[in-house]
Amino acid sequence: MSLGEDDGRRGTDDPYTTMGGTRQTRTRMPDGDSSPFRGRGPRTSRSMITVVGVVVLLVAAIAFANRGPANGPADQGGTRGAPPAADSTAATGEKPVSGRGAAGIPSGFARDSQGAQSAAANYAVSLGSEGMFDATTRGEIVRSIHVPEVVDKLLGSLNEAYSSGFFKNVGLDETGRPPSGQSFVSRTVPVGTKVLQQDADTATVEVWCTGLVGLAGKESTKPVTETWFTITQKLKWANDDWKVESSSQKEGPTPVNGDNRASTSDEIAGAVEGYGGFVYAR
Repeated sequence: MSLGEDDGRRGTDDPYTTMGGTRQTRTRMPDGDSSPFRGRGPRTSRSMITVVGVVVLLVAAIAFANRGPANGPADQGGTRGAPPAADSTAATGEKPVSGRGAAGIPSGFARDSQGAQSAAANYAVSLGSEGMFDATTRGEIVRSIHVPEVVDKLLGSLNEAYSSGFFKNVGLDETGRPPSGQSFVSRTVPVGTKVLQQDADTATVEVWCTGLVGLAGKESTKPVTETWFTITQKLKWANDDWKVESSSQKEGPTPVNGDNRASTSDEIAGAVEGYGGFVYAR
């Protein structure tokens, strides 16, 4: 099912629900335009309710809004598989992009495997950003990274999904603004990429991600928590660049939470404001 399509079904038939996942990448080129910060909050379980079958990273925010009581540690059973080959995790050394498009999103990716993976990773960051919670910026992001034929229908669905009711669930006011003295955090950090299919004009890439979502600041009732998920992006070569044709998302793989002390709201807020991000490259 392409992005923006909605056949009326919900639950396990919906490609935007959450389930299991995949693997590795490299970063380079520090940049001040975005700010992924790897904080760790208390581990919670998420009672996933699929509100609409149209959004990629909105699912992570919905999980945050509907999270349930804390669970114990995950099962550590199972056997260790063979380590990946050295070339599967090594950076290619290729320059990831040649420029920047609308909303500051990297553009000009190479028409090869590393270019497709770099594009998918950077697009995941944009789709999981705070910019998606603002109607104007959301339009810029969607138009910049998708093939033209899916844009209008997708934006219509997204505008319905980012409703005043949804904003209220994540602690924002009806216009998507956080309470006074608090900062809304919605960040996605790619951990790895994997090509499932590739030819001259199309590519299917999985991006394993961790995300941060919540309100940072004193008196926050929705503290920033982390999520883990894998996005599958079907890309098409269009207008001399890779563009998203359709996407789906599933939960995990999720590591066991470490014993790091959870930071205070002020520490998280300071990190969000103070740490810049990266252009992601394979």
